[in-house]
Amino acid sequence: MKFLKHLAAALCLVPALAVAQGASGQAVKIVVPYAPGGGVDVLARVLAERLQQKWGRPVIVENKAGASTIIGTTAVTKAQPDGQTLLLTSEATITSNPFLFAKLPYDPVRELTPISQLVSLPQMVVAHPSVSANTMAELVQLAKTRSEGLSYASYGSGSLPHLLFEGLKNRSGASLTHVPYKGIAPAVTAVLSGEVELSLAGVPAALAHIKAGTLKPLALGRKTRLASLPQVPTLQEAGFQDIDTQESWFGLFVTAGTPDKLVQKIARDVAEIAADPQFRERYVLSRGFDPVFSTPEAFAQFIQADMRLKANLIRISGAKAE
Repeated sequence: MKFLKHLAAALCLVPALAVAQGASGQAVKIVVPYAPGGGVDVLARVLAERLQQKWGRPVIVENKAGASTIIGTTAVTKAQPDGQTLLLTSEATITSNPFLFAKLPYDPVRELTPISQLVSLPQMVVAHPSVSANTMAELVQLAKTRSEGLSYASYGSGSLPHLLFEGLKNRSGASLTHVPYKGIAPAVTAVLSGEVELSLAGVPAALAHIKAGTLKPLALGRKTRLASLPQVPTLQEAGFQDIDTQESWFGLFVTAGTPDKLVQKIARDVAEIAADPQFRERYVLSRGFDPVFSTPEAFAQFIQADMRLKANLIRISGAKAE
């Protein structure tokens, strides 16, 4: 009888495992809750191409943008738990939205299963070159003594720049004015043009401008310094660990209830793709991303820690969903 029970359980997994192994011709969807063209979307498309080659079946990217990633994410939580619908998104969906919205139509912990944290994106405090401060301490002093204070660009309430600078304002009493823009690119452009003095930008978006001298780096939201900018201290080194938003990240998820063997299979296949030096250099390192490609277990633990971090920062900032 025990043998028959184990056999029955194994047979139940066959259709699910077939999804990753290419036994079915039905397409696998990677839902991206952002518009085409951004960093999440680009990574999803190159990953879909490699998974299609590995699985021998169509893997398509479906953009379901809108409502602070809620539309696309909810669609994945309502999908069948068969591994045929994946979600590739950023930390905003998983660890910020639950604390920004009074009510969400999805529960990221109960209705999604983590597969892998794919990459992290180091964040950097940047200033217009006209800002005289060269350190975070000098920045606080300048924002306190300058009659009009300083302004900073974000990409909305609850975005990483908003959390950092509102935390800085709360912690130090610095005079900082929030100016929201529709995306990170316009926010960085606003600093470059001098419309505002400050922002928190991803290293990939800021690096060329830093090298050109059109942006000034002040501190890095990362555990260690960057080899490419060894002179820039971390926020922790600068004495601001308590308001450090740390790195942005992209991760891969599947509908909760998907068999664990299938989750593990997808994670292993993604890790094998990431182990290819050409893939790693062309699509990860050259874009300024830090490769992670963690196991489901490590990703789940990371999410718990990041949720505690975001809950505290959102509480300090008073951020609410727009």
